Amino acid sequence: MAEDRYLTFALTKGRLADKTLSLLEQVGITCEEMKDKNSRKLVFVNEELKLKFFLAKGPDVPTYVEYGAADIGVTGKDILLEEGRRVYEVLDLGFGKCRMCVCGPESARELLQHHERIRVASKYPVIAKDYFYNKKHQTVDIIKLNGSVELGPIVGLPDVIVDIVETGSTLRENGLGVLEEICELSARVIVNQVSMQMESERIREIILRLRKQLEEA
Repeated sequence: MAEDRYLTFALTKGRLADKTLSLLEQVGITCEEMKDKNSRKLVFVNEELKLKFFLAKGPDVPTYVEYGAADIGVTGKDILLEEGRRVYEVLDLGFGKCRMCVCGPESARELLQHHERIRVASKYPVIAKDYFYNKKHQTVDIIKLNGSVELGPIVGLPDVIVDIVETGSTLRENGLGVLEEICELSARVIVNQVSMQMESERIREIILRLRKQLEEA
């Protein structure tokens, strides 16, 4: 029976999970097991509501949702743009706000304006390529970095970087700044495509309650 089926949430570890759980609690969706910080459990269950929860790294959340290991997920818009997974994006939660930007020394601003061939370093090569090739129509060499991309321009690897900016303090401390803004980012709710059909009533009810709570906040 459909009523016996659990709905599974995949939440991004860290601050995003804490904020998401707080929001869920406000609409009556709780999981007491997750409040035990010493628990070694990987999957947490609310038997009464027939819900399961697990925590994952941000980039893995859309993968779990696409393949049906989770029905609903919460992750950043940056990850959705970079991963390109086949999921439904159904709600902007409005927290975890930041911006994806092209950053670098002030001297690099001219290179962007004249569409010169430049080197761009980023943890987000897909987003960087899409922006430069499809929006700016500028040919660039994309370099994938995994660590502190701010280091790149300082040691002369790329001309500019594409990275997430919250306050911009790290950039300023290293003589860099925002040169162009690509897009705004925040936490999003995503849903597995099959789950949306099979469990549409339950999922839509949850989305409606969350949306209402956000509007009233």
